[in-house]
Amino acid sequence: MKKRVLVTGGTGFLGQKLVQRLHEQGHEVTALGRDEGIGRQLREQGIRFVRTDIRDREAVADACRSQEIVYHVAAFSSPWGRFRDMYETNVSGTVHVIAGCDKHGIERLVHVSSPSIYFAFADAYGIREDAPLPERFANVYAQTKHLAELEVDKAHRQGLPTITLRPRALFGPGDNAILPRLIRANEQKYVPLIGGGKALIDLTYVDNVVDALVLCMDSPASTFGRAYNITNGEAVTLIDVLTDVFRRLDMPLRAKEVPYWQAYGAAWVLELLSRTVLGYREPILTRYSVGVLAKSQTLDITKARQELGYEPRVSIAQGIETFTAWWRAEHGR
Repeated sequence: MKKRVLVTGGTGFLGQKLVQRLHEQGHEVTALGRDEGIGRQLREQGIRFVRTDIRDREAVADACRSQEIVYHVAAFSSPWGRFRDMYETNVSGTVHVIAGCDKHGIERLVHVSSPSIYFAFADAYGIREDAPLPERFANVYAQTKHLAELEVDKAHRQGLPTITLRPRALFGPGDNAILPRLIRANEQKYVPLIGGGKALIDLTYVDNVVDALVLCMDSPASTFGRAYNITNGEAVTLIDVLTDVFRRLDMPLRAKEVPYWQAYGAAWVLELLSRTVLGYREPILTRYSVGVLAKSQTLDITKARQELGYEPRVSIAQGIETFTAWWRAEHGR
């Protein structure tokens, strides 16, 4: 059955791909976002675009009018930033979406959260959705995403049908974060390897996350109020990913072994300089990014498989092949 669907963050990496998939399936889609250039491209594809900041409560509520399903994808997603700025987008923005859903009787709200809330600078394997969270979150992003989840949980207890997804480390064509940052680091200097890059990590090809989001549209009522980990379900080591990426790009991998304590200390200094001298400009290295490079973290997706019917279609190897082909086309390599 075709639905009227609103996607916040509709001009972002994940949101844009979700919008396009829903449009291809024949749904009446409205993309909410701030990037007018991407919004123009969406309009050219026949998709309704509304340029709105998620922090604008009235505009968000107005966008929810006449919708049936709301996907809340918008976020201030960064390993570094001021608490106030991230709170206004990640927490207050979520409150605005919830208010719009309540006001206009939305059938269900699908909220995109983050497994960064689990991270505690220690190796952890097969993390389930009900795992104890750290007493202190790894960064402001994780803290505000957890606070946003609490708002969604509260809304569910008050009667709003909600589903929360926690997709891990998205990559694919159009990505400007994980793999591109490593490629740029390799071009500019080197990729830091801590522990030989042997930490086990989960990556998730973006189309697989879109699959999971689409499944939430028609999932049974028993999924309401629940959170689901989403990954590719195939843990890999960082060094194996790097080797595959740079082999496919036909570029030499310039990796340098760096002791954990040295990298963490350097990141601490860079963060201090950012806060005190550089106006909170993102450091080239943060303690969180050092931790992610050094510590293993894998998630259990059994719950998503059993309750949502989620199954990753695109393997990491296939995803890297598609990503590197896109990267070469975009950068003339």
